[in-house]
Amino acid sequence: MRVRILSLFVSSLVTISAFAHEANQPPHQLFAEGDFKLESGETIKDFSISYVTHGTLNADKSNAILMVPSIGGNHHRIDYLIGAGKALEPAKYFIICTDSIGNGLTTSPSNSKAQPRMQFPKFNIRDMVNSQQRLVAEKFGIKKLVTVIGASMGGMQALQWAVSYPDMMTSIVPIIPLARTPAWTTGVLEMLRQSIMTDARWKDGTYAADAPPEQGMRLWAGWLSGVIVRTPGLQEKLYPNAQDEIAYLKGVQDGGWKRMDATDWIYQSWAYDMHNVGTTKGFNGDTAKALQSIKAKTLILAGSGDLLNPEYEATEAAKHIAGARYVPINDKLPMGHYSGAGSTAPENEVQNREVAAFLGTLAKN
Repeated sequence: MRVRILSLFVSSLVTISAFAHEANQPPHQLFAEGDFKLESGETIKDFSISYVTHGTLNADKSNAILMVPSIGGNHHRIDYLIGAGKALEPAKYFIICTDSIGNGLTTSPSNSKAQPRMQFPKFNIRDMVNSQQRLVAEKFGIKKLVTVIGASMGGMQALQWAVSYPDMMTSIVPIIPLARTPAWTTGVLEMLRQSIMTDARWKDGTYAADAPPEQGMRLWAGWLSGVIVRTPGLQEKLYPNAQDEIAYLKGVQDGGWKRMDATDWIYQSWAYDMHNVGTTKGFNGDTAKALQSIKAKTLILAGSGDLLNPEYEATEAAKHIAGARYVPINDKLPMGHYSGAGSTAPENEVQNREVAAFLGTLAKN
């Protein structure tokens, strides 16, 4: 019982504290980019990107770090790395924490007045990166970032940043990333989409805000936050009595199904599906060639046994990036994607230690 209660508490941290914004935290800000043209040729009308900042930009604008979030995540996604005594210290760095297209804070299907819900154009991860680049360059006048850092889809964006804008950062720190989305991950995302879309209240995405597809989103929350991001070994350790898993999943669903608009998540999942740094202009679909073009110093951290973003994809990416350092977050008890969730102290300690040391080497060069 004690283990089960503790685990329910820990699981709630993934779905609640990583996304909640408290009154004592930096305020949300918006940067209007007008009608934003996508790689597809379509346009997001009246586009604004949401962000918060920590610390102070120095006079020569040389201390800026860009944080990019996960699928369904926001500017709080790697708060476990930000703060006094942590890897990203506001006393030292100016940290810009962004919200990606489709997360409900930046312009998204759920909040667009001009293109609501399924009228919203599909976007990809390069579109996210391009919107962030405009924020960095146009709003702040920053020409070169210390690093671009993010977890999960944030790690994917970090890799894309280094391919799309190779001279705009000294380094990148992709955490539990993919350089390209494999068939396994697309299959997981498709089944999650179907879990939502088979709810009668989905109504082809035209549901009212006060009548969301609750049952579909409960399945989504349970599968994604309760099963896929973890490993069999982790769950066996937490729940030696297998029947306790059922109560745990109910807790995940109760605490997580409301945390994101269904349409927003589906749109972001489509972007996740399409991800491949190799399809960046000039690389003709060659993922390895695109990775080999990266100039930024690179630290990749990944979760052992990851069932969402398979670890072999991260290790393979590291092989193609000159001088890249690869670090498994947890090789004693494989925790999978959950190892980069910011919810467990040992894994947070590994990431803070490794990222701080890595950034420290940049200052010496």
